[in-house]
Amino acid sequence: MSPPPPTRITDLLGIRHPIVQAPMAGGYTTPELVAAVSNAGALGSLAGATLAPDELREAVAAVRRLTDRPFAVNLFAPLPPPVADAEAVAAMQAVLAPFRAELGLPEPETAPPLPPPGLAEAQLAVVAEERVPVFSFTFGIPPLEEIREAGSVILGTATTVDEAAELERHGVDVIVAQGSEAGGHRGTFLGPVEEALVGGMALVPGIRERVSTPVLLAGGIMDGRGIAAALALGADGVQLGTAFLGCPECGVPDIHRRALVEAEQTALSRVLTGRHARFVRTPYVDALERAGVEPLPFPLQAVVSADLRAAALDADRADLLFLFAGQGIARLRALPARDLIETLVREGED
Repeated sequence: MSPPPPTRITDLLGIRHPIVQAPMAGGYTTPELVAAVSNAGALGSLAGATLAPDELREAVAAVRRLTDRPFAVNLFAPLPPPVADAEAVAAMQAVLAPFRAELGLPEPETAPPLPPPGLAEAQLAVVAEERVPVFSFTFGIPPLEEIREAGSVILGTATTVDEAAELERHGVDVIVAQGSEAGGHRGTFLGPVEEALVGGMALVPGIRERVSTPVLLAGGIMDGRGIAAALALGADGVQLGTAFLGCPECGVPDIHRRALVEAEQTALSRVLTGRHARFVRTPYVDALERAGVEPLPFPLQAVVSADLRAAALDADRADLLFLFAGQGIARLRALPARDLIETLVREGED
């Protein structure tokens, strides 16, 4: 086989290889990682959804200091404010209490803080003002007028054919088809997640038959064979997230990285954040599931355990961390981002 050929994606995004590094919220997609991927001829993506507007603007500037190549910024679509009554919060705090006691943490004295109002809108304003080359989003469809006027290429996430059609109706430039194999949060926004767990092998052909917008396949792709398979299915390119967790430029703590190298199995559940996500199964996950307590609405479920995760990092307790990863985790490689891109391309020649 030859290396991945130029496609509609490469022309549209201004990249050499039809490869996009997935945005992974939580500090994983550092400016160094984003720039290294873009400098290697693929598209680096900065996860901005958990950043305050000033932090987002600073991160965009940091990427621009490291590369003059196109890159993407990713945000969550605006979501309704989460609502959780005191009884639900108390029930979840009771589940977490043994873990806090094990780490020597005091019981929390206040209710979990809500996300600041208007955060998503303020983040969108930063993206428009900074005129980022590429804007991507998930969890729905945000207002796109200002982003479009700023000249950004727009990528939207779909987990079903119907979602892909809705994205095309809203005029996105590229559809990211998130297969059920993908790590991290599910981007489902039409219908229940349980009915949107479609593998990439079925999802891409279904979308191709329904829409004319270019498609990226995301989910379980870790090597050149996966890229070739995605293109054969009809995708115009691929988006890889888990594959980049082994890169030294990625903002993964060492304890987290070691746990990922040893991981073999992933699970799909709401227990960690309140929204369905794929992650490495750990004793902490098992305990939350056994408790049978309804997770708090996203993102409060993660907020109430933030102090626990910080303490787990300090205590070198990988079993208490959130280890988001896709089904290809067993094939993770420890390579610098440039070397990984070159390896992915070279593997297409074999």
